[in-house]
Amino acid sequence: MAVWKLTTPLTDEDIEKLRIGDQVYITGTIYTGRDAAHKKLVELIEANKPLPFDVKGQIIYYVGPTPARPGKPVGSAGPTTSYRMDSYAPYLYALGIKATIGKGARSEEVKEALKKYKAVYLGAVGGAGALISKRIIKSEIVAYPELGPEAIRKMEVKDFPVIVINDMYGGDLFLEGKKKYHVE
Repeated sequence: MAVWKLTTPLTDEDIEKLRIGDQVYITGTIYTGRDAAHKKLVELIEANKPLPFDVKGQIIYYVGPTPARPGKPVGSAGPTTSYRMDSYAPYLYALGIKATIGKGARSEEVKEALKKYKAVYLGAVGGAGALISKRIIKSEIVAYPELGPEAIRKMEVKDFPVIVINDMYGGDLFLEGKKKYHVE
C-alpha cells in the first residue's frame, strides 16, 4: 500500500500508479454530484450538448453537503452510496472523468469502464462528513441550483483523504478484503 498526494486535474500517469488500498490525498478542484445531477448530465451528453464544466481529468465526489455554518464553505460533507450513480458513471468516464469518490461497491459495468478509460473509484469514510468537510476550503454551485444539496458544486480541497477501492487494473478492495478474511 502506497500513499500519494495528487493535484487535480488528474492525468493518465496519476491513475496508472494507483492500486487498491493506496491512500490518496487530493488537493485542487473536485466537483460534486449525486443521482439527480448525473441524470441531467447524461441527458446533455445524449443530446450532444455541452456540460456545465469540463470533465477531462476531473473528480466527482458523490455528496450532498449540509448547509454551511457562518464562515465555512460547507457543512458536513460525507459520501453518498455510489451504486446510485452506476448507470450514469460510464458516460462520464468516457468523456475523461478520472476518478469518482463515494462509499460502497460498484457494478461490473463501472469497473469495466474504469479499465477502459483509465480511471479509479475512491472511497471516503462514511460517517466522517464533519471531519471530511475540514478539507474543503471553498465551495460554489456551478450547475442545477434547483437541486439544493444535490446541485453540482465546484470545491477547492486540500489534502482530501480517500482510499483506492477500484483501480484501472480491475482490482477491487472489497473483493480482496473478503478473500483475506474468508468472507462470502
